[in-house]
Amino acid sequence: MFSDKANKIFQEVIEKYHEINTVDQPFKNPYDENDQLLEHLLYRKCWIDTVQWHYEDIIRDPQIDPVSALKLKRQIDTSNQDRTDMVEYIDSYFLDKFKDVVAKDNATINTESPAWGIDRLSILALKIYHMDEEANREDASQKHKMACQAKLDILLEQRVDLSTAINQLLTDIENGDKYMKVYKQMKMYNDEELNPVLRNKK
Repeated sequence: MFSDKANKIFQEVIEKYHEINTVDQPFKNPYDENDQLLEHLLYRKCWIDTVQWHYEDIIRDPQIDPVSALKLKRQIDTSNQDRTDMVEYIDSYFLDKFKDVVAKDNATINTESPAWGIDRLSILALKIYHMDEEANREDASQKHKMACQAKLDILLEQRVDLSTAINQLLTDIENGDKYMKVYKQMKMYNDEELNPVLRNKK
């Protein structure tokens, strides 16, 4: 099933990142864009999410230097745009994959596209990895470990449910029971023509 593949790649990404565990490490995609496009996109998507997860940790340091914080905020903005772009690339993959499917007369649209469900699955993989770390952290109290284990159990259940829902959505689209209709995010804050602050600086 698709979600099994996605979850495996997400775990691969997160473990690879934590071998060095720094946001500045070089990125190398082990999946060839021409031969394994979907795997290539999933790996890149989760890498962006993983780096941004750690950006978000760093910027919450109450002692962070303001200049460094501003630079990091810009990096987070760029990462957010990259994340959105990757979601749209993944949806484009599925639009092409299902382009010849004829939707049934009673076909319905889903509340989110497949790639936005995959986006949540990638973030969930990061939550599970780090909650597992907390549940097993040697210097943590027993109370902390038990609380984190309870949260981890819920996250693991959520991954099963979300994985099942994504698989079902893809099956429904393939069978014509649902149809894909993708709206671009049309983010405004990075656009010099749409953000009034940037426009006034031109």
